[in-house]
Amino acid sequence: MNPFHLAMPVSDLVAARKFYGELLGCAEGRSADTWVDFNLYGHQFVVHQVPGYQAARHYNPVDGDQVPIPHFGVVLSPDEWRTLADRLAAAGVEFVIEPHTRFAGEPGEQSTMFFYDPSGNALEFKAFADIERQLFAK
Repeated sequence: MNPFHLAMPVSDLVAARKFYGELLGCAEGRSADTWVDFNLYGHQFVVHQVPGYQAARHYNPVDGDQVPIPHFGVVLSPDEWRTLADRLAAAGVEFVIEPHTRFAGEPGEQSTMFFYDPSGNALEFKAFADIERQLFAK
C-alpha cells in the first residue's frame, strides 16, 4: 500500500507534539513555526496550528456505538493494536469508545478504539486478524 498524506488542524503545537510524538510514538519529521510532520505508522501526518481550533463533535451509530464523525486512524496488526491500547490506557487516555471487538463473528470483525487528540480530532485505531480478507469484507 502507498502511504497516505493527511493534514489536520490543531490549536496547540506543543500539545500536538506531546500527544502524537510522545504518547503515540510518531517520529517527527520536518516542521516550521506553524506545522509539524509526523510519521504515523509509515504515513505522512501533518498538524497545522490554527489558533482557537476545536473540532466539532458529531456521531453516527455503528454496531451499537456512537462513532465520532469525522475521524481518522490506522489499521494495525492485532499485536500493535493491543500494545497501543495498553499504552493509552496506562497513560489515562479517555476513550470515546473503549477498546473492544466490533462485528464479532461477522465479515469485517475487528478490534477498535476511539479517542480524541488535545484539539478534539477523533482518532480510530483498528486491527483485523486477517487484514487482507477482512478489511473490505461484505
